[in-house]
Amino acid sequence: MIPQRALRLFFTCVIVLTLSLPATAFAAPAEPVPGPCADSVLPGGALAKVCVPASGWNGDLVLYAHGYVPPDAPLTAYESQLSLPDGTYLPDLLQSLGYAFAATSYRTNGLAILPALDDLRELEAGFRALYGQPGHTYLTGVSEGGLITALAVEQSPDLYDGGLAACGPLGDFRKQIDYFGDFRVLFDYFYPGLLPPSPISIPPSVMDNWESVYVPLISARLARNPLVAAELMRTSNAAFDPADLTTIGRTTLGVLWYNVFATNDASARLGGNPFDNTSRWYSGSRNDLRLNRLVQRFPASAAALANLAPYQTSGRLTVPLVAIHTTGDEIVPYGQAQLYAAKVQTSGAGRFGLLPIPRYGHCNFTTQEVLTAFGLLVLQVTGQPLP
Repeated sequence: MIPQRALRLFFTCVIVLTLSLPATAFAAPAEPVPGPCADSVLPGGALAKVCVPASGWNGDLVLYAHGYVPPDAPLTAYESQLSLPDGTYLPDLLQSLGYAFAATSYRTNGLAILPALDDLRELEAGFRALYGQPGHTYLTGVSEGGLITALAVEQSPDLYDGGLAACGPLGDFRKQIDYFGDFRVLFDYFYPGLLPPSPISIPPSVMDNWESVYVPLISARLARNPLVAAELMRTSNAAFDPADLTTIGRTTLGVLWYNVFATNDASARLGGNPFDNTSRWYSGSRNDLRLNRLVQRFPASAAALANLAPYQTSGRLTVPLVAIHTTGDEIVPYGQAQLYAAKVQTSGAGRFGLLPIPRYGHCNFTTQEVLTAFGLLVLQVTGQPLP
C-alpha cells in the first residue's frame, strides 16, 4: 500500500500545479465553425457543392443525395432540398457538428437513380482529391435519394462507411411505381373526366397548366363531395391525418403531382410503361364489384419491368444503414421501410436500424429527429455518440 503521507504529498503537488495552470488549459474545445461552400461541376456534368468547416473539422464527410426533381427543372433546383422543413440549412448543421458536407445535383433530373450512383462516386473522388481521404464517409439521402443511398451502400461499401435513408422507396421500387399508378386510376374512377384519360401518358398541357388549372379544379371537386374523397383514400390506402381532413387534399394533389410530372420521364428511361394493374383487386369502396369492373387497366411493358431490376435493393448490407420514415407518409408509404427491414432479415446480412416517426407528411421531420437518426448511424459506425 502507498503510505498516507506520500498520498498527501502527491495530491498537494497536483493542487499546486493545477492552480498554476492558465485558465485556457481548462477551456472547452472550440466549437466547429462552418465555412463557405464551393460550387463546381463534376466530370459527368453534375453540379457539386462542397462545404468544409473553417475550423474544427473532425475529418469525416457527409454526402447528400437529394430527392426527385422534375425533368424540365434546372439542375440548380436541387438546392431547394438542402434545408429541413423547419428551415435548418443542412450544410451549416453538419458543419456545426464538425463534418464536411458535399452534395450533387446529379447529371440529370427526373428518374435519376442510376446516374446518381455514378455522380456520388465522382463527388466522393473529387472531395478526396482536394482534402484527402476522410476518416469516415457517410451517405445520406432523402426520398428518391433514400433509395439511392440504400443501393449505394449495398453496392459500394468500400466508399461509404454507412448510410442514412430518409423517407425513400427502398423496399420495392416497382411497388412505389404501382402506388402512383393505382392512385391515378382510382382518382379517374371517382372523378371521371377531370384529368385527360391516360394515367400512363401525360399530355404536356397538363404539366404546363397544373398549378393554374388543375390544382384549383381538383381541390374544388374534393371539397364538393367529402364522401367520395374518403373512398379514394380507402381504396388507394394513401395516408392522411384523420384529425385534419384538409390533408386529404394534400395527399391527392401530392400523389397526382408525381403521376403528372414523373410518368413520361420514367417510361422513356425504362423503355415502356412500368405500371401494371391487370390483376389488381381494389377494395374499400361502396361497390367494389363495380369499381373493379370499370376501373382502367394497364399491362406493363416487359422491357420496362426488365429494366427495373437495377432499381431494386437486395437487403444485403456490409455497412450500417439507418432509415427514418414518417408512418403517415402519403408519397412514399411507410411500408417501404418495413419491406426493406424484411429484406435485411431474409438476407441474414447487415445492420439495419429503422426509426419510425408517428406523423403525417412526406419527409416531415424535425431537426432533432434527423440528428437522432444520424447519431444512431454514427454510433453504429464509430461506437461513439454524436457530439
